[in-house]
Amino acid sequence: MARIDVTVRGGGIFGLSCAWELCRRGANVRLIETTRIGAGSSGGLVGALAPHVPEKWNALKTFQFESLILAERFWLDVAQASGRDPGYLRSGRLQPILDEAGLERARARAVEAETLWQGKARWSVVRAEGFGDWAPRSPTGWLIHDTLTARLHPRRAAEALVAAIEGAGGEIVIGAAENEGKVLWATGHWGLADLSRDLGKTVGVPVKGQAALLRLDRPEAPQYFADSTHAVPHTDGTVAIGSTTEREFDAAETTDAQVDAVIARAKSACPALADALVIDKWAGLRPRARSRSPMLGQWPGRDGQFVANGGFKTGFGMAPKVSQVMADLVLEGRDDIPDGFRVEDNLK
Repeated sequence: MARIDVTVRGGGIFGLSCAWELCRRGANVRLIETTRIGAGSSGGLVGALAPHVPEKWNALKTFQFESLILAERFWLDVAQASGRDPGYLRSGRLQPILDEAGLERARARAVEAETLWQGKARWSVVRAEGFGDWAPRSPTGWLIHDTLTARLHPRRAAEALVAAIEGAGGEIVIGAAENEGKVLWATGHWGLADLSRDLGKTVGVPVKGQAALLRLDRPEAPQYFADSTHAVPHTDGTVAIGSTTEREFDAAETTDAQVDAVIARAKSACPALADALVIDKWAGLRPRARSRSPMLGQWPGRDGQFVANGGFKTGFGMAPKVSQVMADLVLEGRDDIPDGFRVEDNLK
């Protein structure tokens, strides 16, 4: 292979997406993953690409909105380049409205969305009965239905990105290998620990999540969020359920009764899921930056080295925009990273 322009460290969603974007722009790329693709939170089950509420707009919400709008084209390109289906669908999302105050807020947000979402997606208040047994139970009989939310199959998306990168001439290495050229560190919670040691301050921490997979064939149904639980239908006859948020834990990759509680809430929320069989469970660690935003930019004090980390719960949704911004920075020196997203912002 020709001289390596950029080494990407990490085979999670940020590393894979950045490597793909760098390849598309003509860079010679080597991606190094020490254990396996999706070894961290990117190897999970859920794949919900869900927006923040359309109000109190800020840099984080703007970045996420732009990324969710980019996602359809991004994943279509990946599918065409790889010949594999990443499981992307802008399926929308349902949320129950619990009381009259919530109904008033939801209607106000629908008005806000008309401007903030630029006519590219809708936030609507609809009757629950219109969605049959898939409607999450709602005390008011009303639901929020947004058309911005999308879904991916996390493991299939990673496989598609690997194939797309290799098809574009990129190199994927599983195991030990040397860095060449510029280096982009996208190493999840391990990377947060490395940064914290190097910078002398905790810039982020791992947060455990647990999720489950149920057997139910509703491939075109919108996902729902009810009782703090996501239910995400996939194209393979399954529905992913998640997830817990555990800041204290003993075993990083072991499931326990907490995921059973998530499953119970999901089944209670939706009649269609009541008798669905649980076929898989997952646990893993998600990288949460101190700022709670993605952590992007140059590694302080290291010339030619960069960081893309802190995806936490929004990594798959943020990945299309993160890959663009990081490719701009690494290849062209153009810094379009929003305030609050830089590594240095996590040192304050």
